[in-house]
Amino acid sequence: MKTRHFLTLADLSGDELKQLVNRAIELKRILKAGETYEPLRGKTLAILFDKSSTRTRVSFEVAMNQFGGSAIFLSSGSTQLGRGEPVEDTARVMCRMVDAVVIRTYSHTMVETFAAHSDVPVINGLTDRFHPCQLLADIQTFQERLGPIAGRRVAWVGDGNNVCHSWINAARLCEFHLRVATPVDYRPDADVVRAAQHFVTLTDDPVAAVSGADTVVTDTWASMGQEDETDRRRQSFAGYRVDTELMQHANADALFMHCLPAYREHEVTAEVLESAQSVVWDQAENRLHAQKALLEFLLR
Repeated sequence: MKTRHFLTLADLSGDELKQLVNRAIELKRILKAGETYEPLRGKTLAILFDKSSTRTRVSFEVAMNQFGGSAIFLSSGSTQLGRGEPVEDTARVMCRMVDAVVIRTYSHTMVETFAAHSDVPVINGLTDRFHPCQLLADIQTFQERLGPIAGRRVAWVGDGNNVCHSWINAARLCEFHLRVATPVDYRPDADVVRAAQHFVTLTDDPVAAVSGADTVVTDTWASMGQEDETDRRRQSFAGYRVDTELMQHANADALFMHCLPAYREHEVTAEVLESAQSVVWDQAENRLHAQKALLEFLLR
C-alpha cells in the first residue's frame, strides 16, 4: 500500500477532509468526557522543525501523548541536516525508526523531497507555501460555530501567504466561496488560485471581500523569515487592518479568525481580537483535536 502523506490539503479528497473534521469534533468530545482512547500506543512521531513554533509543537506532542504514543522533538540544528546531510538520507534513516514525521520548515520543496524518500507518513507542519494543519482546525472551528462550511462565504484580508494558499485549497475541497483581499503585489500564487478558480475571487478592496462574509480571516503581515521586510510590509498593508468598522460589513454573526501569533493594532485591532466574534482561542485548541484525527487517519 502506498504511504499517505499530508503535505497540502490537496492530498485529501473532499469527503476525506469532511470525515477528518467530523472525527476531530468526536475526538474532542471523547477527551472532554474524560474517556481514555489510545489508538497509537507504541507509535512514535518525530517532530523536525527548522522554524520555531508554539501551537504546532505543543499540539502534536500532546496529541501523541493522549493517544498513548510518544513524540521526539528535533531542531534541524540538532540533527545531521544541520551539518549538510542530504534530506533524502535523513528521510531514509528516520522512516526506519519512527512511525510518522512532522516537518516545519521554510522550503516546501524540502518537505516534498523528504516525503518522496520516506516509507512512513510525512506531515507538513508549515512551509513557505502551505499550512494545511491549520486549516483542519479552522474548518472544525467554523463547523462547531456555524455548521458545515459548504456554500458559505469566507473573506481573507492581508497577505496572500501560505495560510491563504491553504484556505484556497479548502475552498475547492469544501465548496465554499473565498474572497481574497490583498495588495496587488502580495496576491497568492497564480497556480494555487487557478486550481480553485471557481471558488476564489481576488480583489484589492477589503470591504468588497468582507461584505456578507460568514468569517473574516487574517494573518501576520510579515511571517518568519520576512523580518527584514516588516517596515515595508506595514506600509503596503496599512489599509488591510481588520477593525470593528471592517467587521461591520460582514454578516452580523460572522466569525473572526487568526492562526496566531497576532500583532495587535497591525493586522487586527485588539478590539476585534478580543471580541465575541473572535474564535482564535478555539482555533488554537482545535489544532490538538484536528491533528489527532489526522494522526489516526494516517497511522491506522
